[in-house]
Amino acid sequence: ISDIGFDMYQKIIAEAVQELKETEFKELFKEENAQRPFVQDCAIETDLELVLPDNYVNDVTERIALYKELDDSETEEDLQKFQEHLIDRFGPIPKQTNDLLDTMRLRKMAKDIGFEKLVLKSETLIGTFVADQKSPYYQSDKFTRVLNFIQTQPRAAKMEERNNKLRLVFKPVLSVQQAIEKLNLILG
Repeated sequence: ISDIGFDMYQKIIAEAVQELKETEFKELFKEENAQRPFVQDCAIETDLELVLPDNYVNDVTERIALYKELDDSETEEDLQKFQEHLIDRFGPIPKQTNDLLDTMRLRKMAKDIGFEKLVLKSETLIGTFVADQKSPYYQSDKFTRVLNFIQTQPRAAKMEERNNKLRLVFKPVLSVQQAIEKLNLILG
């Protein structure tokens, strides 16, 4: 624990327990596994500046604590409280921080759709679906909704496979707000 830190230790233990629930003890946890989301986390890669600027939050320790608090936000209500907290303590929110907050919203939406990775670069939004091609996600209502979206709006996005990974590509996407609008088309 002292080598990797307590948080990382807890994460490793949680992943090991979840793996056991899905394999050796799956009959005991059938109901829990059915309610479990298909995607646990969505990595976001972007060329946008998504930060709490130094001139907005001066103290490095405070910024790190705020980033952690933001990462722990799971609901829209949590994000709203975080935003109100920032305004109350530091004043009007700069554009980079607004984009950061919207990226957290985008990340939640991406997880709900079934993306394990989201790339927003060079005016392109790419969502990479669950890597395990045998995942029950591909027989789920969530994936069916994606397929219906592609069939009803074929010009809105393109589905492709690259490096054995299924991806959904949107062009052009110029901002985080436009990315949210695109994903809202799928979520309805």
